[in-house]
Amino acid sequence: MKKIFARNLRDKQVVSSDGVTLGVLNNIVIDVRSGSIEDLVIKPDIALDKVKYKQDGEFIHMPFDSVRAIKDYIVVDKTMSLASAAEPPVTEG
Repeated sequence: MKKIFARNLRDKQVVSSDGVTLGVLNNIVIDVRSGSIEDLVIKPDIALDKVKYKQDGEFIHMPFDSVRAIKDYIVVDKTMSLASAAEPPVTEG
């Protein structure tokens, strides 16, 4: 797999696999123990119905496993991204 630096991902448009613009990548969530990327933190498009997605304040979270392609846009699998909203929130403790 081609290497991509995180700084090159910030401010990239995020679209679903069916072509809907979800928003712009703002940040990523990394598990510090394993080093794996957990979620994309997206500033949602003004027209997006955020209710369908896992929300955190003004942002939505998208599981990194839903990413299908990273080029000019970040393409995420619509089914996986919607399913993540149904998951209960993770609490640390």
